[in-house]
Amino acid sequence: MRLTEPAVACRRLPAALPILLPVFLLLLLAAPVLTTPVLAAEERTYVGTDACAPCHADQHATFRKYAKKSKSAHSVKVMSPKLTREEVQGCYACHTTGYGRPGGFVSFEATPHLADAGCEVCHGPGSAHVDSGGDVALIDKPTMEGCVVCHNEQRVRSFNFKPLLHGGAH
Repeated sequence: MRLTEPAVACRRLPAALPILLPVFLLLLLAAPVLTTPVLAAEERTYVGTDACAPCHADQHATFRKYAKKSKSAHSVKVMSPKLTREEVQGCYACHTTGYGRPGGFVSFEATPHLADAGCEVCHGPGSAHVDSGGDVALIDKPTMEGCVVCHNEQRVRSFNFKPLLHGGAH
């Protein structure tokens, strides 16, 4: 007895293979990404720039030496006696790390490790990255949208500084 149905199915397989193979390969390649738990920014906490130093010593040293934002707390402290509480809080938004966000800067006394505008201003809260031993998927890539929060036209006019494409350690 001859079975014709399997032969028909076999003839159809090569026609479907060009469609199914790329889908299968994409799923296979995406599997590690789909199974890697990436924490949302809200679930990560701020650790401060000095937590980056053990693994990123050169960048940390360059940042501390050359980046104005690594000393931004000093500017706020110098200006704060001349400003209202609301004005000082406005300064915190750009001159500290994570101000107004969960786990971010609260005050110079309570969160001194977040008093400057550090690595996490551009790269997001670093706790998951640090806890994982340095998984690069757990840090944010800087975006222009993130930069213009502080480096925008209004602040350029008000404070007479130039917007920065790259500033800091990199």
